[in-house]
Amino acid sequence: METNYKGTDKMITGIVFGVITFWLFAQAMVNVVPDVQSDLGVSYGTLNIAISLTALFSGMFIVAAGGIADKIGRKKITYVGLILSVIGSLCLVFTQGAVLLIIGRVIQGLSAACIMPSTIALMKAYFEGKDRQRALSFWSIGSWGGSGVCSFAGGAIATYMGWKWIFIFSIIFALLAMLLIKDTPESKAEGTGAFKFDFSGLAIFIVTMISLNVFITFGADLGWTSPISVITAIITIVGAIVFFKVEKRKEIALIDFSLFKNKPYAGATYSNFLLNAIAGTLVVANTYVQVGRGFTAFQSGMLSIGYLVAVLAMIRVGEKILQRVGAKLPMIWGAVITTVGVAVMGLTFLPDLVYTVVVFIGFALFGLGLGIYATPSTDTSVSNAPSDKVGEAAGVYKMASSLGGAIGVAISATVYSSVAAAGSVETAASVGIIVNVIFGVLSVLSIVVMVPKNAGKTAGASSSKVHTQAAQRAAN
Repeated sequence: METNYKGTDKMITGIVFGVITFWLFAQAMVNVVPDVQSDLGVSYGTLNIAISLTALFSGMFIVAAGGIADKIGRKKITYVGLILSVIGSLCLVFTQGAVLLIIGRVIQGLSAACIMPSTIALMKAYFEGKDRQRALSFWSIGSWGGSGVCSFAGGAIATYMGWKWIFIFSIIFALLAMLLIKDTPESKAEGTGAFKFDFSGLAIFIVTMISLNVFITFGADLGWTSPISVITAIITIVGAIVFFKVEKRKEIALIDFSLFKNKPYAGATYSNFLLNAIAGTLVVANTYVQVGRGFTAFQSGMLSIGYLVAVLAMIRVGEKILQRVGAKLPMIWGAVITTVGVAVMGLTFLPDLVYTVVVFIGFALFGLGLGIYATPSTDTSVSNAPSDKVGEAAGVYKMASSLGGAIGVAISATVYSSVAAAGSVETAASVGIIVNVIFGVLSVLSIVVMVPKNAGKTAGASSSKVHTQAAQRAAN
């Protein structure tokens, strides 16, 4: 059925609530480990595995879910994700031990894989020009800002109400999201013939991702040259090569590598990967101020409150800059400011009070830069994706976030611990920070080289056509 539906604030609110459910169960869980451990009586090792499973399953299935959403319906897959969110959260509410905890976290990972790319695709289908950029700003507030908000909210809820209430709130947000997007028409890519899916590609991808996750998560503990680490590294490399070669020959592929022939899309995705890799700074800085400067966990957490405030405040500013000058400049400015914020945290030779002030400023600059970068980057990736592959393209873009964060944290933690074992923690922190500065510089370079000056400026004109096509394809 044809429709001239235009996105509404009600739809945006529903989508933001859906995105926040991901952060409520993803980020908040990290802050309540002691409470969960004492309540359920499970080991810290089991809890760490449970926490990592959500990111692992989200990363493994996010591209597949985005591709399926394009084919069978973006609203349908969003609903599937929200229903899975409710089921996964119920598992955690009723868990009395490790079994439901593990099952719930796996289901929540699948939920995130469905929600994230599908909601971005819905934003593109039903908004155009400045309206789409505004909608994506709110999506970014739910996504980028949600991590900080839910981190603090999770701690407060666990302290005053009990940790299981986090997941009761997650259920409420998921149900509200379903109610608010109920009137949104279905949106999917135009296609003919029976639905087909690349199951063999998904299987190779899952094996490769599991190997990579094991290598990143357990490599430092097992030893980087241990048999398990070496085997998983080999499987990851071979799996990636086989996946690339097999997928390039397929007509129906899990990942369409031709997406990366579009330089603006590739530039946004690469820079997104590298800026998320800077997340390793959080591990290095928080560990150093506690070990080297005697901060408590609460005090180190308060140092980063400037990040939360800045990222939330600047996302809409990034949108306005995008509309005035295009995407390239705010993406560059955002990446540069983030890199400068990271760099000043490496000044470990400074005395206690001065260093404390510098780290607080560094975290604020970190959030300021990411806030400016978020909407222009997301808009560049979405507006340069083919209209029949928006879900898949969004899945690849969001997978870059997950992989970037995981790899950045692993590399930073390894460098810090290796240098600390051989020398001082001050030197270890500085070297660990330098690694993240390199990620930031590479991110800036990828934007400079790949994103054209006029990116984002023509959104109003070009997206009108895209919107019309999407609306004509949409079916109730």
